[in-house]
Amino acid sequence: MTNTEGNTITSMQFIFIISGIQISVAVLSLPRKLAEIAGTDGWISILIGYAISLLCGYIIIMVMRHCSDKTLIDALPAMMGKWLAKGFTLLLALFFLSLMYDGLVRTILIIKIWLMPNTQSYILMILLLIPAYKIAINGPRILGRYAELVAVISCWLPFVYLFTLKYAHWLNLLPILKVGWLPVLSALKVTIYPNLGLAAVFIFYPYLVKKDKAASSLFISNTITLSVHLFITIICFIYFSPHEITLYNDPIISILKTIEFRFIERIEVPFIAFYLFVFSLVWIPSMYIVSFCISKVFGLSSHRVPLRILCIMIAIATFIHIPSFKQSDQMELWLTWFGFGMEYILPILLLIYMVIYKRIHRRAEL
Repeated sequence: MTNTEGNTITSMQFIFIISGIQISVAVLSLPRKLAEIAGTDGWISILIGYAISLLCGYIIIMVMRHCSDKTLIDALPAMMGKWLAKGFTLLLALFFLSLMYDGLVRTILIIKIWLMPNTQSYILMILLLIPAYKIAINGPRILGRYAELVAVISCWLPFVYLFTLKYAHWLNLLPILKVGWLPVLSALKVTIYPNLGLAAVFIFYPYLVKKDKAASSLFISNTITLSVHLFITIICFIYFSPHEITLYNDPIISILKTIEFRFIERIEVPFIAFYLFVFSLVWIPSMYIVSFCISKVFGLSSHRVPLRILCIMIAIATFIHIPSFKQSDQMELWLTWFGFGMEYILPILLLIYMVIYKRIHRRAEL
């Protein structure tokens, strides 16, 4: 049983943890990937993806209401048996491990291209892991406070993109549905990865102070994610031509090169440096969840030892090999379908199983 006393999170912190995991590094290439499939109609795919994500989030909340204020990992052994529960825990750990590693790798690749090209990848990884470890080791309460702080200090970032509007071509968005609904629906798969993170509710729900507001909190976090994705995608669509946007790997960063101020020559440098805080909201909560899951699998009383081993293993792995952008893209493709199974399919199956289990269990008691 997980002890949540003294480690609770507020609804606001819950909102920023979930939306932080979702926004993360996935937003950087989202406009390009949407444009490649659906052209400038890709923004419609974001709206449909949001509705689907919202529905899955509500199903996850319904699953957690069957867990009696426990994390899903604590509740499953009584419902499914010890070994099946351990298997699910390992699966959840693998999912967040992949999400965390991809976030770290993509961040290091961006840092090397835009900020520190001559610094070794493993040194950058160690520099990222040290503060992440100090936050993750203190549990959900500190994680929540960190997510809240990042949200506050990063709220100015979207306003920078408004300076690009003087070069905007709004006609790029017209006509709507140029070649019908098929490309828009095909682009839905691109929106899966940027919406991943809902599975964190399986772990953080018991720590929530006001659990009755969990559904509304998840609605707000998904809406924040939608707002960021929609805003940044439309900005890119009206700035770049439909063909030009497909030529940039991360158009959200490339567009910053056009912004000029008298007091600073390269706005993208401080912008990316600040964006590291936003990126960190994917790997720090994921680090905690992975180490928490591993501690449960091996019956440890704390997640501290698995967290230390995890950090050391990632640093060593980076010293040996760092994936390229192409390999990172392949990892994202794999994560898309893995995440689809974990956050879109599995919660439905879990909810059906729990409802049937409780009905059978109730009849047996009568």
